[in-house]
Amino acid sequence: MNVNATHKILVIDDEAVIREGLRQALTMEGYEVTAAPNGKVGMEKLQKDSFSVVISDLKMPIMGGIEVLKTIAVLQPKVPVIIITGFATVDSAVDAMKNGAFEYLTKPFLPDQIIEKVQSAVKKRLLNLESEVITESLPLEPVSDSFVGKSETMQKVFQRILQVAPTNSSVLITGESGTGKELVARAIHNNSPRKDGAFVAIDCNSLPENLLESELFGHVKGSFTGATQSKPGLFSVASGGSLFLDEIANLSMATQAKLLRVLQQREVTPIGGTKAAPIDIRLIAATNRGLDKMVEEGTFRDDLYFRLNIIPISLPPLRDRAGDIPLLIGYFLKKFSEDIGREIKGLSADAHLALHDYPFPGNVRELENIIERAVVLTQGDLIQRDCLELPNSQDFAVTNGDLIAPINTEELKEAKRKLREQAVEPAEKAFVYAALERNNWNVTKAAEETGMLRPNFQALLKKLGISVKDHV
Repeated sequence: MNVNATHKILVIDDEAVIREGLRQALTMEGYEVTAAPNGKVGMEKLQKDSFSVVISDLKMPIMGGIEVLKTIAVLQPKVPVIIITGFATVDSAVDAMKNGAFEYLTKPFLPDQIIEKVQSAVKKRLLNLESEVITESLPLEPVSDSFVGKSETMQKVFQRILQVAPTNSSVLITGESGTGKELVARAIHNNSPRKDGAFVAIDCNSLPENLLESELFGHVKGSFTGATQSKPGLFSVASGGSLFLDEIANLSMATQAKLLRVLQQREVTPIGGTKAAPIDIRLIAATNRGLDKMVEEGTFRDDLYFRLNIIPISLPPLRDRAGDIPLLIGYFLKKFSEDIGREIKGLSADAHLALHDYPFPGNVRELENIIERAVVLTQGDLIQRDCLELPNSQDFAVTNGDLIAPINTEELKEAKRKLREQAVEPAEKAFVYAALERNNWNVTKAAEETGMLRPNFQALLKKLGISVKDHV
């Protein structure tokens, strides 16, 4: 992931040549640039999207730079604004700074000058994140105190939870491990008329088949060796409340058949018993596997699948909602700081960037563990990059199963190409870091010293995901 590409820059200027020049210069640095011909159009774009930095001309028709500053102070007050102008005066500079401008730059200026200002502004934006523990409320009615997310995909999940909670319909929650499937189940229960009843959860992968059936359906005394007394099953324990069956894909076909009968008849017969007892539960199931594919393969009953999948809820992996990562960091930071009684202000800019680049194969649960570990290990009031103890890219490649046995010559060529890249990348990184260190992290000087054209050096930085903004 290109670090700079995660930062969006909004350029507002009524001169097309200035807009295009800034767009080219900043795009070369890896930033994502949006341009607007005047303040009014720029503020419309600001309302639809979020930006790391805004660059605005001072004198423009329709809406000038001072009005832009005042509007941004309301819409996105944490966004630094760089004011540029060809009509510089002391009064205009003072006026701009009084209204919150981060920097004031006089035209004409060199590309390196604006790039330097943007890098400083981005760093300021990141430092704002360091000192904030983000506890803002969700746009929709909160479904759970421990549910955090402002992304569109998560807002849809919250909305679905609130829609389904008042009903008794069965719910099937799908998503990768660590995405928060049990949190969804608890949120459904806690927002339902059954909230005063029990919420009973069981991992269908945690017990052998005979013990799992005993846990679910109960048993009578003497029904099997070791059954020294009768025991009610979880269907009975959860009466009046909700029963959550996690990792339901791991049920055997025999247990699936028994579960289907319970759901159809709305009654349960304990193992070894002859008398069925009515049940009153809301069933919520979850899996990290594709039940539809298992049905096609004949390893999961289609009739049970259709009975479970009345209301589907799909949870996105954390890598698909990267915008929620700062919110989650803030939530976990506050939680674990309070737990151990320490005051942690936030994360360093370097730590924030490392987390933003990390793919999180373990999703939200992994992020939670990372922050808890960092809170425990940090010596100061600001968590540094090394306290995160993230696995390196090569470790991740192995654990993520990137290397799959090729089945034809084309796949073999592709596998060889990937392995060559993995072998070469450490040398490339060492080369780039050494050149940048020797030249005080000046990209132009580093490129000249190594004999590379600046665009080619910049392309190498982009490929390796190396950013210079934390070092200038």
